[in-house]
Order: sequence, then C-alpha cells, then structure tokens
Amino acid sequence: MPEETVLPEDIEVRADSIRLFGKWSWVEVEVRDPGLKRYISLRPVWIPHTGGRHEHRRFAKSEVPIVERLMNQLMRPGRNGGKKHLAYNIVKTAFDIIYLETGENPLQVLVRAIENAAPREETTRIVYGGITYRVSVDVAPQRRVDLALRFLAEGARQCAFNNPKPIEECLAREIILASKGDPQSHAIRQKEEIERIALSSR
Repeated sequence: MPEETVLPEDIEVRADSIRLFGKWSWVEVEVRDPGLKRYISLRPVWIPHTGGRHEHRRFAKSEVPIVERLMNQLMRPGRNGGKKHLAYNIVKTAFDIIYLETGENPLQVLVRAIENAAPREETTRIVYGGITYRVSVDVAPQRRVDLALRFLAEGARQCAFNNPKPIEECLAREIILASKGDPQSHAIRQKEEIERIALSSR
C-alpha cells in the first residue's frame, strides 16, 4: 500500500519555530504601551518582505511586520529607493550588533525603542479669521509608530553621513539608545522637541 503524501498546507508550523532571519524568536516579544499594541505587528515571519500587499487597503500597514516597516523607512530618500535587499542586510547586521551589545532579543529592543521614541502630543495649525494658531493635539497611535520609525531611520542616516562608521552600526546604536530613553538618541531628541512645542501651545 503506497504511503500517504503530506502536502505543505497539512504541515502545522508552530509559532516558536518561526524565527526572524533564522535567529530571533517572536514569541516572548511584548508591547508594553497599550495604545500601540494594535499597531506594532509581531506576526511571526521568517523573512520580513510582504511585497506591498497592504498598499490598497486603508490603514493596512499596521499588519506589516514592524521590522519590514523599519526597512521601508531606510529606503528613503531618493537614491536608496527600492533597494529592499540593501535595507534587509542593514537591519539584519544591525540586529546582530544589538544582540552582541545588549545580550537581549533585538526585536524586543526595537519595540522598546519605538515605544520610547513615539511622541504623544504634537501641534496642528488652525486658521481662525485670517489668523493662524498652533494648537496642541494628541497623536493617533498609527502616526506615533510612523514617527518613531522615521526618527530612528533619520538618526541612523545622519550618523552615517560623511562618517567612516557604517550605517549598520549607526542604526544599532540609535535603536539601543532609544530603547533606554537616552537623550543622545536622535529619535528621543526629536520626540522631546515635538512634545515641548506642544506643551507651550496648550
């Protein structure tokens, strides 16, 4: 009697067996900020590359793995646009450096950095009778994550510009400093500046 063939869809894959880059576990990573929990996707994937499938649905970017969203931020501005493999290698190496320096799961360090670098309050312009006012407003959780990722990528880019230090080291340093809430981090400085302006506009 012939043996039954097992189709790939019949094989059950346990979540703890899926590791980012074949190294880092998604299982014990936790988001402490309740406001950001729904917007930081920690769905286990081996390779963070969804091919832009979220593009045609509103707010679907919150379902994109958080590591891929960091990679997408590194592909800006212009000259690096579309070089996903380059961004992939930068993040992969940066995660190795983070692990060597902290001994912690780099995914957890990244999540903590995003929580610390996400501004809670900013200003918006209101035009009233021909006069423009700056008014402080709460920041939506989706935008908080967007801004935190942008600040982390900006900080790494500025650190590596005109500098012999490679961008992988700069990104790792930026994420580690932001995870500690250190004001030496570009992301933390930007967040504090935004919140300071918002406080004076209340």
